[in-house]
Amino acid sequence: MAKATPTKTTGKKKPKAAQRRLFVIDTNVLMHDPTAIFRFQEHDIFIPMTVLEELDAGKKGTSEAARNVRQVSRFLDELMVNASKADIDRGIALPTSQSFNGHRKSGSLNGKAAPTGRLFFQTRVLSSGLPPTLPGSGADNVILGHTLALQKEHPNARVTLVSKDINLRIKASILGVHAEDYYTDKTIEDADLLYTGTQEVPANFWDRHSKQIESWQEQARTFYRLHGPLINDWQPNLFVYQAETNGLEATVRELKEDSAVLELVQDYRSERHSVWGITARNREQNFALNLLMNPDIDFVTILGPAGTGKTLITLAAALMQTLEHNRYGEIIMTRVTIPLGEDIGFLPGTEEEKMEPWMGALMDNLEVLTQSQEGGQWGRAATNDLLRNRIKIRSLNFMRGRTFLNRFLIIDEAQNLTPKQMKAMVTRAGPGTKLVCLGNIAQIDTPYLSETTCGLTYVVNRFRGWAHAGHITLQRGERSRLADHASEVL
Repeated sequence: MAKATPTKTTGKKKPKAAQRRLFVIDTNVLMHDPTAIFRFQEHDIFIPMTVLEELDAGKKGTSEAARNVRQVSRFLDELMVNASKADIDRGIALPTSQSFNGHRKSGSLNGKAAPTGRLFFQTRVLSSGLPPTLPGSGADNVILGHTLALQKEHPNARVTLVSKDINLRIKASILGVHAEDYYTDKTIEDADLLYTGTQEVPANFWDRHSKQIESWQEQARTFYRLHGPLINDWQPNLFVYQAETNGLEATVRELKEDSAVLELVQDYRSERHSVWGITARNREQNFALNLLMNPDIDFVTILGPAGTGKTLITLAAALMQTLEHNRYGEIIMTRVTIPLGEDIGFLPGTEEEKMEPWMGALMDNLEVLTQSQEGGQWGRAATNDLLRNRIKIRSLNFMRGRTFLNRFLIIDEAQNLTPKQMKAMVTRAGPGTKLVCLGNIAQIDTPYLSETTCGLTYVVNRFRGWAHAGHITLQRGERSRLADHASEVL
């Protein structure tokens, strides 16, 4: 890696130049985001030989990580196709305005060409200087040793190790190496700042807006048009409410520069508005059912802790609209298969039979929804057969290239999807399809995903503001008093 040559100084005092930054990239960053090498703006990046070896070892297979590894290899190959050994030693310029297999990098900065960094590879042996307690044979320790060596060689630069591995970052900090997580795909800074889909309005809400308010009814639905500063923070399909009993509960149907249209929500807490025998038990469940039963909403995301009723109310809405309203042809349910034991391929049977052990939540909720005593045991058996014909269980592994028409598609445990996987799933929806994502971002099982980087957080943030999407975060557990107490004290 070429060292910077000193420049001649003049008598004039020059402004202090920004400190040069050099980022050492860990393997898991590239496996997580194959475009990571283009994400460091004007700064330089360094890829150790150990990282290339680990990428080579992880390129086989059909997993998302293996696909990302192959994409990284293609990017590196295109960057190096015309590079000489001298070019590699000097560092390969990283273009930010070039297309790589459909991944276009923006290269403008206030109308000017954005500064670009350089890509350096390890072209010689670096003395690690690791303490005896950290043997250098492990890949993580080798990368850490190279970072230490670069830090000594470039005292005027800020050398940073970028890794998704928390333990490696801890070891780096102990040894005096600056280490960071890969932040580029971080949707929000704090999970507590995630959009909830609801907003409480003050008790004097009507008094403040009564002078400039219009109201009308259409097809038994009540609408209000109002003006005021409060609407500046609203989003389409946001639910606004007053905390007191029988207070306002409405959803934002239309937003303009100086006005908003509210629609009073349907009360699914009432037995006469029950959905497949299910009624909402709290305000948030009622809001969720309003989204699920609205044919104008194509994409719904529902977050909530265990026992808040995410799967039950979604399945009830799906059954009602598929079997009674004939709005959808069938229900398709899927989830990520993050195994605690064997992979899905080791389970016997067809795709649906392989997925059944993963779909316990579906089976449990179907049991609740088919508890009717009408017709006795034979009647329940006939109902179960009918439901099984209209509910399909599919694996995410076989979703690529498919298009779902007039389907009610449910993705359970969506917090375990990466943003890239989530994009692949959402783009499967064809005309007439409603897609619902359920999850709890406090229970993420996928390695290197967090509350702020998972695919569910990503789509909640990106679809916020679209007129045909809605989000709600469920707060109250409704499973049982035992489950509620366990959630609080355990």
